[in-house]
Amino acid sequence: MLVGIFILIVVVTIKFRRRHLSADDTIEEFLQSQNNLMPIRYSYYEVKKMTRDFKDKLGEGGYGSVFKGKLRSNHLVAIKLLGNVKGSGQDFINEVATLGRIHHVNVAKLIGFCVEGTKQALVYDFMPNGSLDKIVFGRDDKSLLSWQKMFDIAHGIARGIEYLHQGCDMQILHFDIKPHNILLDENFTPKVSDFGLAKLYSVDDSIVSLTAARGTIGYIAPELIYKNLGGISYKADVYSFGMLLMEIVGRRKNMNALVEQTSQTYFPSWIYDRYHRGEDIDLEDVTDDEKIIVKKMVITASWCIQIKPSERPSMSKVLEMFETDVTLLQMPPRPFQLPFEVSAKDQSYDNSTSSTEDRSHGAATTGTSKLPSSSNESSLNIM
Repeated sequence: MLVGIFILIVVVTIKFRRRHLSADDTIEEFLQSQNNLMPIRYSYYEVKKMTRDFKDKLGEGGYGSVFKGKLRSNHLVAIKLLGNVKGSGQDFINEVATLGRIHHVNVAKLIGFCVEGTKQALVYDFMPNGSLDKIVFGRDDKSLLSWQKMFDIAHGIARGIEYLHQGCDMQILHFDIKPHNILLDENFTPKVSDFGLAKLYSVDDSIVSLTAARGTIGYIAPELIYKNLGGISYKADVYSFGMLLMEIVGRRKNMNALVEQTSQTYFPSWIYDRYHRGEDIDLEDVTDDEKIIVKKMVITASWCIQIKPSERPSMSKVLEMFETDVTLLQMPPRPFQLPFEVSAKDQSYDNSTSSTEDRSHGAATTGTSKLPSSSNESSLNIM
């Protein structure tokens, strides 16, 4: 009996050690192969010294904890100490591989990293204004930024994502765009961050392979769950950006069961219906110019969260829409809430519009689905 228990313990211990050694080997092989692209590698001792033994915690989540630190040059940094390291260390590899090749004002800068056995850390520039969710969902005075500033933030996020899709030697799909993963520097310049779920593909790949859905509920593109909607592509990030943009406008979660009126439970549908009826949303102390900014963000977001990927714009077209006169932008078909529980009213509206719309290439030639460009009144090709 005792011999059997002893053998079992030995077997489990060996398997545990092999698994961790395998993960360590995988990471080390990757780091060696990508050595010319890598940021600075720090020892765990150096990480502890930067953070003064992890004294100043900025936050924590399922990934681990973030601590404030300082380099020898007195440059402030944020150090993400990864917890619950499992498998082959793929999340760590994703983040280092992705950020090691990126240089853009709207993407978080990875200064360095640490990997010593199960101890893994990522060293970023410190962002004094935290993450966007504090601004969008906050209720204090600091969160009350002007609509122009919020639009500038949205514009910067769009530029960052567009760079990931088209500005690198590889196509980088983030798969987790949400307010929590947008960091803000001292000037509220947004930085796309957290590339743990990111995947790198050839720039020639219009449709990519993915073995499992990835992302955050409320922002995840429907085609990652419902395979019959179309192939997986950069349009998944476009959808997530659209949901984020809706939350910037609403300054609330898109899904909120605690609102006073049930019609406002799903914000994208409620705001779409308001504008479709020719009504503005109730905003206090806003100028006419600010109303235009809000309307432009709503129209753009409504295009981004179309259910079918083929009907969403690219991020390049999103940037073009941001520069377009709002009078030349028209509302797309009504975005549905997921899962697909279409009410009688929704079904009636969809039937009445679909009969007059040509859905080829994701843009209608008549009716509400036209998306005019800034240069003339012909519709934009949103592919």
